[in-house]
Amino acid sequence: MLPIRDHNPSEKIPFITYALIAINVAVFIVQYSGQMDVRQSNQFLYDYAFWPVLFHEGQGTTGFFTHMFLHGGFMHLAGNMLFLWIFGDNMEEELGHIPFLVFYVLSGFAAAYIQYLPDPTSQIPMVGASGAIAGVMGGYLLMFPRARVDIFIFFIVFFRILPIPSFIVLGVWMALQVFNGLGSDLNGGGVAYWAHVGGFVAGFVMTIPLWLRRGATRYWDRTDGHPPHPETRYPTSNVPLIRRRK
Repeated sequence: MLPIRDHNPSEKIPFITYALIAINVAVFIVQYSGQMDVRQSNQFLYDYAFWPVLFHEGQGTTGFFTHMFLHGGFMHLAGNMLFLWIFGDNMEEELGHIPFLVFYVLSGFAAAYIQYLPDPTSQIPMVGASGAIAGVMGGYLLMFPRARVDIFIFFIVFFRILPIPSFIVLGVWMALQVFNGLGSDLNGGGVAYWAHVGGFVAGFVMTIPLWLRRGATRYWDRTDGHPPHPETRYPTSNVPLIRRRK
């Protein structure tokens, strides 16, 4: 179940969202361009990833910030940037450009710290923008719980694109992070599940003042949980339902 777009158009250009995507892509190109040998690549990771053990020893504070712009591979980068593109523009429009940037960075800080707390001496580095993006998703859930999100479903013999309310998409995503976090070791088998949970909760909480200023539940009553402007209308999906022939 992969979100591919929402029906919540931005009415302003999301400069910060675009800039964050560009920076992440640029850092990825530098990191994997082949211009660094193994030693340089390892040093780059040592300098800019978030290492809990170094942070615990009072070092590695740079990585507390820079880990948000590093990724472990192309699919890691592509997935994160897709989620940022879907949900980031609307939160930037609601918060304003600079407040959104602060919101994003603080969500990333919260994500790293929550991942750090269970095992402060972990020697496994953390990289990726997913903690910060999880904060964006948490804020989106509070502001637009019924905004429609198109998801691509692939299940063995068929696939479809379906519009689903955001509270289902994001709620299921959050539940999976908690479930997987509880069912894995502290390192999450290579996935920082607790960073996702921490970022999501932080983003949700930081959005509460904005939600209250809009009228809290009265805001939901006025909008029915949908965006406060007309939704994007996409043509009927041309993706066919493919079934196995008997």
